[in-house]
Amino acid sequence: MNASAPEYKVLRMRGAMLAFMLSVSCAAAETFKTRVEPLDGEKWWGAATTLGDIMPFPADTKNFDLLKNDFGNQASPLLLSSKGRYVWSEEPFSFKFGKGALVLESRFEKLSARGDGAGTLKSAFLSASKNHFPPDGKIPPEIFFSKPHFNTWIELVRNQNQADILKYARAIRENGFPCGVFMVDGGWDRYYGMLEFRADKFPDPAGLNAQLREMGYKVMYWTAPFAPSAGGEFLELQGDGVLLQGADEPKMKNGRRKAAIIPWWSGKSPVYDMTSPRARAHFSKRLKALAEKYGIDGFKFDGGAASSVSGKGILFDSPKYTSQDYPRGYSQLAFEFPYHEFKSTWKLGGRAIVQRLRDKHSTWDGLRQIIPHAAACGMLGYPYFAPDMVGGGEYKSFIGVEPGRIDQRLIVRFAQASALMPMMQFSLAPWRVLDKKHLDACRDAANLHVKFADYILKTAREASATGEPIVRAMEYEFPNCGYENIRDQFMLGSEYLVAPVVTPADSREVVLPRGEWIDELGNRYSGGRAVKIDAPIWRLPHFKKLHQK
Repeated sequence: MNASAPEYKVLRMRGAMLAFMLSVSCAAAETFKTRVEPLDGEKWWGAATTLGDIMPFPADTKNFDLLKNDFGNQASPLLLSSKGRYVWSEEPFSFKFGKGALVLESRFEKLSARGDGAGTLKSAFLSASKNHFPPDGKIPPEIFFSKPHFNTWIELVRNQNQADILKYARAIRENGFPCGVFMVDGGWDRYYGMLEFRADKFPDPAGLNAQLREMGYKVMYWTAPFAPSAGGEFLELQGDGVLLQGADEPKMKNGRRKAAIIPWWSGKSPVYDMTSPRARAHFSKRLKALAEKYGIDGFKFDGGAASSVSGKGILFDSPKYTSQDYPRGYSQLAFEFPYHEFKSTWKLGGRAIVQRLRDKHSTWDGLRQIIPHAAACGMLGYPYFAPDMVGGGEYKSFIGVEPGRIDQRLIVRFAQASALMPMMQFSLAPWRVLDKKHLDACRDAANLHVKFADYILKTAREASATGEPIVRAMEYEFPNCGYENIRDQFMLGSEYLVAPVVTPADSREVVLPRGEWIDELGNRYSGGRAVKIDAPIWRLPHFKKLHQK
């Protein structure tokens, strides 16, 4: 990229004292550095969901740059301290820990830790939320919370077709699983971005969707901001000026540069410029026409990560935008489609957007990431989410693996770890890979989610008013008790402690805070201690708080 060309630069002001030049590559004339000295025992959380399993950040944390990466999931320019302090910026920044101190760098402004250091992780979050991302008072449609979702990805991968989709949808009901939202994943359209069904695999898409809706499902289809790379439709989109421009591409008659071609997991494509309101409106109009024509309730919005457009010689709608404005713009489509799901979101905390945690490998390590990632997601201001698909959404984990070779215990434990999350999502068909004992346990987890629907909806409505996470880290709810490194149990709202089994063992240790607790079997415990409990494959240990001493 020719970063010195004047058309790629913009003068930005941050108060009377701040002026600098910003290029498309985000190289600035000045970098503002801040060293935040630690308070006694202070720990930090924040920045990105997928960093959750290393939170609180260790003293030797390497540099993480939010200007270049959102780590493929939800992110916010936010750090939270266990002592009530927080760091917030309107623009991306980088951070690391060195010699015990938090080191901040920004190309936009000089940052600081706000707060007097006399609070807690919870008070830090509430202060940041109130000042920078207050809740909007809304929640996504209730069915997202009250019943599990099912997604065709793992079963069909890229062979999405009408016959097998119907077979899968019927099998959900035949095997006694509750389901509210049914998602058809990528591969249904002729080419990515064409937004028209493949006639050879979908002879009657309107009829298919009518049947799915008659079964009681809300029907969603996968989509992404990628556009066709050739043909009349590509030329039309490029001429309309709704695609990301390549900084090194020649100019066209309309004064814009030709489209950038972006590599992604299924090839290379031009991409809608989601920093542009005009491009979003164009994309939205096409999706609404598709939905009306074929009876579609909404869309799974995939892609859209900042890392996919960072440092790749791209011009956004305005030179003032950074790569993080791309997922931020994309996620705003949620406000036009009530039935939606997003995986990459930036600086939209407090908004009623359905999120999903990033794909996990079908391993015990993958399972152990769910709880800390979920807790991190909520503390970034995104309380309404599903953990990854039960069993893991990384489809390569299942390629070439015979059903009899799949670790059945792992699938059940994935389901149990998801059951008391705000939302729950399946993709791998449990009835295809599990024997009766494990299938019954998996179904029980799905039904437990339905059983808790009223309470989960209650916490969702509270989150819409207070901004508080639904899934809460132990340190968040019980500060200064030495719980900051507990990553295998969580609080569901303020009333339930949930302790899934995330190892191959049939027992686990549970840390119960002070007070009186009763488990799902009716056993009572006095808290303020760790207890070892048996947890056979059918059991998801969870405890209701009775009262505090």
